[in-house]
Amino acid sequence: MKALVLEQPEKATLAAVKEIDLPALADGDVRVDVEWSGLNYKDALAITGKGKIVRQFPMVPGIDFVGRVSESRDARFAKGQAVILTGWGVGENHWGGLAEQASVKGDWLVPLPESLSARNAMIIGTAGFTAMLCVDALVEAGVKPESGKVVVTGASGGVGSTAVVLLKALGYTVVAVSGRESTHDYLRKLGADEILPRSEFEETRPLEKQLWAGAVDTVGNNVLAKVLAQTQYRGCVAACGLAGGFELPTTVMPFILRNVRLQGVDSVMVPTEERGAVWERLASLLPESYYQQAATEIGLEQAADVAADFLANKIQGRTLVKIRG
Repeated sequence: MKALVLEQPEKATLAAVKEIDLPALADGDVRVDVEWSGLNYKDALAITGKGKIVRQFPMVPGIDFVGRVSESRDARFAKGQAVILTGWGVGENHWGGLAEQASVKGDWLVPLPESLSARNAMIIGTAGFTAMLCVDALVEAGVKPESGKVVVTGASGGVGSTAVVLLKALGYTVVAVSGRESTHDYLRKLGADEILPRSEFEETRPLEKQLWAGAVDTVGNNVLAKVLAQTQYRGCVAACGLAGGFELPTTVMPFILRNVRLQGVDSVMVPTEERGAVWERLASLLPESYYQQAATEIGLEQAADVAADFLANKIQGRTLVKIRG
């Protein structure tokens, strides 16, 4: 099969499209003919070698994909069935979706919801799956539309943009934060009621005026610290990203004096039995207009070049990698 392969000669990661062979299936494994994959921030770090994402080589990146079962040693999945995969370390320590085929454990797969096409499922992808988990965290924390405004940082990225759409669909007033003025029209089309520049979140005090009932943060560092300082009493911040760095220069004051909840969100190891319900919620909540956004389509051979654009903050919305069809 053809795949994007990462190798590390003399500690310099190199990415190239090559012909490789998949290993034989073990009990419980499923082989999938990949139709679409996505290019995510984590993929970009892996492909460029600028993040310690991959520790064993050779590796096929691609942390998500959608396709059809070609062979199965798991009774739950039959040949020809449409399936989707996100997370589980695929593309990091197990060969991933930037290839014509993938062999994975059946426990890692979710049947594709009947209302979703393969392409639309990958427009959602890992980013949308993570966004749904963040929104669920706010709902579970008691943040309601009438509670006040919800802010989304890194709103023009894959997670942030989907979070804006989901929150709007649920009736929330959404404030989007973006570092690029060129994204403002795009964010308004997604449903943002207000847009703030990222520059307003560079400096913070331990506590500031209470502005947000909840937040979805994809940036971390100073931006997350600012959001926490501005979150209102008993508000919740769902944090899922560290594009701005992994440090958190804050104090305990928002948590103690305002009873703010900081909820970490991980999409990689979500239990198998919960994943199907998350995908069904995504399929039911996202409007048709969401799939009409300007998702960039590339081929497998372009993935390595485009990966660098992620790290240069040049990507808006989703980047899809068309493998078949």
